[in-house]
Amino acid sequence: MSEPSKYRQLMRSFALMSTITSYLVGSILIGVFGGRWLDQQFNGGGLYLVLGMIVGLTTAIFGIYKAVHQFTGDDSS
Repeated sequence: MSEPSKYRQLMRSFALMSTITSYLVGSILIGVFGGRWLDQQFNGGGLYLVLGMIVGLTTAIFGIYKAVHQFTGDDSS
């Protein structure tokens, strides 16, 4: 494997790791803060916080799944 090819593969791996981290952190934080805000607006007692966290986690899992499939080149789905 040539030196530019190793560098390119390393950069692609770093890009995938940052994408995964962004999906996990971003989606879950948006869900949590959105749920807290909805709890304050509608006096949900924590219900919207839990729902926001679940929606954020589901979004993160779906986004990571799509990113890994794109990274590996499996575009059949």
